[in-house]
Amino acid sequence: MKLVAGLGNPGREYEHTRHNMGFDTVDLLARRLGVSLWKDSFKADVATAMVSGEKVLLVKPRTYMNNSGEAVAALAKYYKINPEEIFIICDDLDLAPGITRIRKKGSAGGHNGIRSLIACLGTEDFNRFRIGIGHPKDGHTVIEHVLGRPYGEDIERLGESVARMADAVECALAFGMDRAMNRFNQKKHNFVYKSGL
Repeated sequence: MKLVAGLGNPGREYEHTRHNMGFDTVDLLARRLGVSLWKDSFKADVATAMVSGEKVLLVKPRTYMNNSGEAVAALAKYYKINPEEIFIICDDLDLAPGITRIRKKGSAGGHNGIRSLIACLGTEDFNRFRIGIGHPKDGHTVIEHVLGRPYGEDIERLGESVARMADAVECALAFGMDRAMNRFNQKKHNFVYKSGL
């Protein structure tokens, strides 16, 4: 069994904000996989899907971003899922909008949700799918930026990134992280993305 968690904040006021790119990606994965039944379990919205014959938990923690690790760690412990079988999707301030990065492990890099996961799981060895949202502009603070909805050309770029990361997660689940990293990591936004493995 594998666990795919998108990080974000629950509640209508946070829907489709930059900080909820993880939720948006998991929702897209659920639609693609024909999943519509969600249940409240271990402080998270949880759905079950099958990918390449293996059960996969789709997870949206309801603990708010800064405590994301509480829900993910509780689910991983209950279902006996190793950290290497956990796939985390989140936003990243240090990547420009439209840029995506995939890594098998690493530090929190200033991301409070990842910091919580490291603390609760007791390891950095879980997979990350990061969606660039860029740094604040137009005089906005970091909080205003991450909790705000994208506008202008960022709407299309972030929409492409969500589709790209959904493809990347599907690829990683079916064929492994190395193949996903080789195919979906990118250095700059210089193309029009077309969804498809």
